[in-house]
Order: sequence, then C-alpha cells, then structure tokens
Amino acid sequence: MSASKDKLRGTWKVYIRYIDWQGVKQIHTKRGFNTKREALEYEREFLSSKSRDLNMSFESFVEIYLNDLKPRIKYNTYLTKVHIIEGKILPYFSRKAISEITAPDILQWQNELLKKSDHKGRSYSQTYLRTIQNQFNAILNHANKYYGLTSNPAHKTTKMGKSKAQEMLFWTKDEYTSFSEKIMDKPQSFYAFEILYWCGIREGELLALSKDDFNFEKKTLTISKSFQRLKGEDYITSPKTEKSNRVIQLPQFLCDEIKDYLDMFYHLDSTARIFDFTKSYLHHEMDRGCKLSGVKRIRVHDLRHSHVAYLIEQGFSPVVIADRLGHESISITLNYAHLYPSKQLEIANMIEKERY
Repeated sequence: MSASKDKLRGTWKVYIRYIDWQGVKQIHTKRGFNTKREALEYEREFLSSKSRDLNMSFESFVEIYLNDLKPRIKYNTYLTKVHIIEGKILPYFSRKAISEITAPDILQWQNELLKKSDHKGRSYSQTYLRTIQNQFNAILNHANKYYGLTSNPAHKTTKMGKSKAQEMLFWTKDEYTSFSEKIMDKPQSFYAFEILYWCGIREGELLALSKDDFNFEKKTLTISKSFQRLKGEDYITSPKTEKSNRVIQLPQFLCDEIKDYLDMFYHLDSTARIFDFTKSYLHHEMDRGCKLSGVKRIRVHDLRHSHVAYLIEQGFSPVVIADRLGHESISITLNYAHLYPSKQLEIANMIEKERY
C-alpha cells in the first residue's frame, strides 16, 4: 500500500511508482493529506492521469488539457481559458469522470448558467455564453481526438448562446462628439477615446501604446503589441492576430492632440505606456461620459464598430477598412454592411437617374 502515515507531521503521504509517457520509470511523492482516504484518492487520480485513463475526474483531465495547450498558445490566451474553466465549468463537473459526462449533464449545466448573472445582476450575454460553451467543447474534443474518448457528448446538444450579438451598437460622429466634450476634464481619458474612435484600434492595443509607436513626421501609428492585466499582473503581448500588426495613417488634428498630450509628461521613457491604466478605467469613463452627455451607453469595444461605421458612411471599401482595422479576413468587415441600409436606396436612385 503506497499511503503511509507521516509521523513527524501527523499527516498522510503517498509514494507512487509509475511509467511516464517516454516509458521511463518514475517516482512521485505527495505529502500533507489529512486522512488516508484523501491520500489514496489522490493516488488513484494521479495514476489515472498518467495512464490517460478516461475514468479520471474531469478536473484531472483539465490539467492534462491545459498542460498540452500551454506551450502552443499565448500566455494571455492560456489565462483566459483558465479563468473560464475555473469559474464556469469546473464547479459543475470537477469530480465527475470525463467518460461519464452525458448530453443531459451538459443540458443541466447550460440551464444553470442561463440562470446566472454577473456582479451587476445582469444575465450573461449571448456571446459570452457561446464562449463558455466553446471552451467546454474544446476540452471534450481534445479528449476525443487525443485520448480516446469515444464521442463528444456536447455534439448531441444545442450550443448555448450566439456567436454574434443580435445588435451591433455604434455611435455616429455627432454622438461621439457629444460624449468627448464631457470627458475633456480628464486629458488622459479624452485623448485615449480620441484614438479609439478615430483609429478604430482595440482596447489592449491602445493600452500598450508608447511614444515610439507614433511617427509625427509621417503621421503614422504603429500597432505591434497589446496590453493585458491578468490575475493582477501586467503583460505586453503580440496583437490578437498576425494582421493586427499594422501601420495606421493619422489625421493631422490627431497628431497635434497626441503631441499636446505627450508634452504634459515631465519625463516619459520612449517605450513606457502612455496610458497607464487598465480597461476597467476606460469602462468607468465610458459610464461617466454617457451619463453626462446623455448619449446611449455602448461598450468601449463598440468604438471600433463606430469607426467602421464612420468609414462606411464616408464611402471607403471593405478592403481599405479591413486593412486599417487589422481584420484577419474581409468577411469580418462585411459583417458591418447592414449598418447603413439607406445606401441601398441611394444606389437605386443613382441607377434610376443614370437609366434615364
């Protein structure tokens, strides 16, 4: 029996012999169990995970899944996965054997999440529910593809949530102007939102900006990195996708505004972040500006949609817009085509005029 009493500490320990994935004999010791039962349960789970026995608990397989993926994905992507898994999936399935999860189990899990709400009492958005569902499916797909799970029970259920929001919110130029006038009392807020609206960059891209990213002679802004605060730690990573690395041409007025902002610093390292706050600050300022101006509340990310809407209104093609926004595919840009349905009437009127 591998479990024994640790007489010095008064707790239980396990001494486990096993063969690793390379066929090498290994020894694993774990101490600090309050009871013999806990020690033996740990041993059982450990050996199941090493043998890839799908009778292991879902929690044990999640550890395998994350270890498999961690070297292959960005660290911020890894932490996002961990956050979703720990908060929205493990509390429901942690002790259940992964091989015993059924479609009805998944249905009950979905129903529980549909009843949940965030810290403000709001139900989870349809897109967030779909993100959670996709993460759960990814775990089961991994077990099916690499570890012999016979089938993915999630395939027998309907996915919860929606991949796209029902309504794409945005501000017109007049709405943005009304908003921006009300936040001028805080320069860092005003200039941050100016860049977001007139450049259409992402929040993380904005928060990673440094003085070196601006070339005022060429009137350009280089996007090559993104900022994330995860578990209290700040990370500068590469942008969301390869095409997110881009150079954006700036209007002269925005160059002048950013120069004014940078001149406010007594000393600023050329590589230091010029907006030394987090996304939560931007969300708070969005709340404040909307309340003061009376314009409808949109998400900070919707300023990116607003920039696209503005460019569509100005007549720019989807190809040009996709390049400026750093869209991975032009099909993403085409999702905005419904923003200005009145253009169809203009087209019809133009054809009518040309015909006669």
